[in-house]
Amino acid sequence: MTIKLGVIMDPIHAIKFEKDSTLAMLIEAQNRQYQIYYMEQKDLFSQQGKSFASTRPLKVFDNKTSWFEFGTPEVISLDQLDVILMRKDPPFDMNFIYTTYLLDEAEKSGCLIVNKPQSLRDCNEKFFATEFPQCCPALLVSQDHSRILEFIKQHKDVVVKPLDGMGGQSIFRIKQGDPNTNVILETLTQNGQTPIMTQDFIPKVSAGDKRILLINGKPISSGLLRIPAKGELRGNLAAGGTGKVAPLTERDYWICEQVAPTLVAKGLIFVGIDVIGDFLTEINVTSPTCIREIDKSTKLNISSTLMDCIELQLN
Repeated sequence: MTIKLGVIMDPIHAIKFEKDSTLAMLIEAQNRQYQIYYMEQKDLFSQQGKSFASTRPLKVFDNKTSWFEFGTPEVISLDQLDVILMRKDPPFDMNFIYTTYLLDEAEKSGCLIVNKPQSLRDCNEKFFATEFPQCCPALLVSQDHSRILEFIKQHKDVVVKPLDGMGGQSIFRIKQGDPNTNVILETLTQNGQTPIMTQDFIPKVSAGDKRILLINGKPISSGLLRIPAKGELRGNLAAGGTGKVAPLTERDYWICEQVAPTLVAKGLIFVGIDVIGDFLTEINVTSPTCIREIDKSTKLNISSTLMDCIELQLN
């Protein structure tokens, strides 16, 4: 039986060919003779309690100048698909949430959604990590300035960041006595109206922020160290960091063991966790990246492992 795979993503013409993990997944799916149906968020709709989409059949190519070709547009009900990859990048906004509502209906009709829509809503990528305090640095989630200031006083050197950020945006390092502390907190908390995360600063960030990919709770054996540029705090590739593939350490595997049962229970099939030194800092569930960078430097085919997992889920 030919598997019908839908993908919801940002406009495919604008992706970065060399780095796009969704494209890697689609190339593998096509190699397996899947029928691929392309969608953007705006293409989905609900009618009489049933979810539909205006789709375009898609062919993909491992060619940096011409990597996709559309077929004739077709409106289908989402329950006609066997599996849907929800690969829309953040921001995690109300449109993203509405899309998960539409995907809920498809899931109830038997379509496998990667990742589970309810868990996409429930698992904020910063806050979700706090479910595993044994893995995390000292941290605080609060909008109360006095409470945050007390945390800074206790830990001396911290990182503060919004709960809905991506790509290293709006991350600040604050040392006790920094004259910019109040204005940073006012800006990030919107004058005390929005909670933020404050974490003990981890000096080993200079050696890299490691992205580790897990498929149905099982870690890929190599991760991608995102190493900050000189004079920069953030290792995110989007913030100018450089990538270096490195094998997982004993501590990395231990962290994966701690989070894996929860990921499986929540239907989070493809996840990227971020580890700095010995500590878990984030759990990325929306559209984790780094497949192509890791594959390029190893003999791995991460997308093949993912498709094997999906096929097992469908059987």
